[in-house]
Amino acid sequence: MILNRYELGDMQAIYLLDQETKIIELVLLPAECQYSEDMEKVHRIENLVQLKVAGDVYPGAYAGGKSLRNGESTTSLVYEGQDLIESDDERMIVTRLVCQGRYKVNHCLRLVQGQDAFRITSELTNISSEPISLEMLSSFSLGGLSPLLKGDGHGDMNLHRLRSSWSMEGRLETRSIEDLLLEPSWAKHGVRCERFGQIGSMAVNNFFPYVVLEDTKNDLLWGAMLAHGASWQMEVYRLDEGLSISGGLADREFGQWMKNLEPGGSFRSPEAMVTVCYGKNQGLDLVSHRLVSCGKSKVNQGPKSEQSLPVVFNEYCTTWGNPSHDNIMGILEAIDSRGFEYFVIDCGWYKQPDVPWDTSMGDYNVSGDLFPQGLHKTVKAIKDKGLKPGLWFEIENVGRDAKAYQKTDWLLQRDGYPLTTTMRRFWDLRKEEVTNYLSGKVIGTLKEYGFEYMKIDYNDTVGVGCDGAESLGEGLRQNMEASFDFIQKVKEEIPEIILENCASGGHRLEPRMIGETSMSSFSDAHECVEIPIIAANLHRVMLPRQSQIWAVIQKDDSLKRIAYSIAATFLGRMCLSGHVTNLNEDQWKLIEEGIAFYKKVSHIIKDGYTRRYGPDIVSYRHPQGWQGILRTYGDEGLLVLHSYETNGLLTIMMELDDTYDLIESYGSGSQKITLIDNEIIWDEPDNFEGVVLHLKKIK
Repeated sequence: MILNRYELGDMQAIYLLDQETKIIELVLLPAECQYSEDMEKVHRIENLVQLKVAGDVYPGAYAGGKSLRNGESTTSLVYEGQDLIESDDERMIVTRLVCQGRYKVNHCLRLVQGQDAFRITSELTNISSEPISLEMLSSFSLGGLSPLLKGDGHGDMNLHRLRSSWSMEGRLETRSIEDLLLEPSWAKHGVRCERFGQIGSMAVNNFFPYVVLEDTKNDLLWGAMLAHGASWQMEVYRLDEGLSISGGLADREFGQWMKNLEPGGSFRSPEAMVTVCYGKNQGLDLVSHRLVSCGKSKVNQGPKSEQSLPVVFNEYCTTWGNPSHDNIMGILEAIDSRGFEYFVIDCGWYKQPDVPWDTSMGDYNVSGDLFPQGLHKTVKAIKDKGLKPGLWFEIENVGRDAKAYQKTDWLLQRDGYPLTTTMRRFWDLRKEEVTNYLSGKVIGTLKEYGFEYMKIDYNDTVGVGCDGAESLGEGLRQNMEASFDFIQKVKEEIPEIILENCASGGHRLEPRMIGETSMSSFSDAHECVEIPIIAANLHRVMLPRQSQIWAVIQKDDSLKRIAYSIAATFLGRMCLSGHVTNLNEDQWKLIEEGIAFYKKVSHIIKDGYTRRYGPDIVSYRHPQGWQGILRTYGDEGLLVLHSYETNGLLTIMMELDDTYDLIESYGSGSQKITLIDNEIIWDEPDNFEGVVLHLKKIK
């Protein structure tokens, strides 16, 4: 039966109660959608909170090793009450659940005014007189999907998720429910479950914490993202004709996580963003926009300088880890008065004699060879050019050639040994002496020299976890929480500091880390032809205004290649590097035109809405075809077009929803592009070209 139905924004939250078991399920639908309890579907109501307590009966039906959902801990958790709490800024529904005499759970679903996705958490409290050990606690769980499809909805449901690996972030994978072996059996017996996620301290080392389920028959999509910097999981689960989706931190089976709670102790899950909408021929673009837009309010409250999307120069792909006062002086002269506003000194500034820069992070003493007079003179020169100076740190890791590498009592351990990868160990940020040390080395350095920007890099993963807690997974979670605490300390001690999130490129592009920083490095694909592909992928998981995209300009680059690189940065934040001291006048003219054009249209990048056009790109390293990304804001449009290997393609045609006039364009000047009604026609595209069009909607 329907216990309660709440209309929240353009969505509705429907709470179903099994009157016999007192279990409550959450169904989300668009507000205008009619829910029917008479739908022909064999489905047992499943709890809106999924958990497992050690000692309780594990789920059967061959679930072991697949899923901890719907075991005794979950089925004994029953409905107690529900409250609607309203304020000027948000509406919140708190559903109270209890396992009598043992534990209680508050499931919190809230909608912040102006946002299009719910924020959902679960908080469990031990109300018994004995300690308990958690093996799983979900952040969210939706059941009975799709409620608009009869029976098992065969052939009408797809799962979308985003895969990721180094320098190939955000590849879309779309598979049918049947292809994932999620059809129910003839007897509605035998658990089906696709459990996926990521293990370790790089939250995007395999998948993004993102999932979308699509009811293709009814053009209906449910989407979810997790804000969690450690191990996480999503589960698409089925036992009968209803499909369920849940997600949260990785459980005992998947991430070796357990959490002990003393009597009266509580634990709250990571936050999930969850939305539902009709596709309206926009499908993934629309549902992703609704999820990503949850980040707007926080970034809008960030540093004032960030609100105009300043252009960044980072010297890494100029000096390749060997910055010095002398070469920075040359770079500053080359880029002077060309539109840059931030200047970042990347890794290597701390390099000591005969020690490689990439294995010596952690001591962070300014190199006397590279900066004989310290960094004061260099920072002053940067500021004298009207630029905000930035500095690179890898604050959580220690290189094998650093003296700090031997401070084993301060480093993470596993099985009693220092947790060591090929080139790194990891600070135990739970220890006060470590945060005191880093406060001096990191915050102290930033303050001493007057840096206004910090690039936070992170170049290896802890893996499954570390000692110092009741489980390896909990040790990992605690250390990552301590890392967030240190980042907060940086912001408190240096107000208005600009923070960049980098983790070998995009390995920590999850909502919480993105929200704590001003922008994030999109990838380590510094000079590659796949840059526009990856940059476009990331529109599904982050605001483009926070996605910092490399344009590395080489002295031998043709004007066509420069336009290709510069055009890609219009998919996010423009960051230049490369052989800037060796460029000719024509090369600089095209770069400066791109920077000036970027500033004219940055408001569209900042606040617009993304639509994607073009064929699927099979190979990222050897791309074929083309890509069009249209970003719209009000009556303006920003169209970023890239051709790849065209294989003799004579014409690229895009049919837009509206008719536009061309205001201005950017490219190498060779492109033959025309607008006819609502069509964009690109005749005779060459291989690997980039062009940007500023459009005005015809009313």
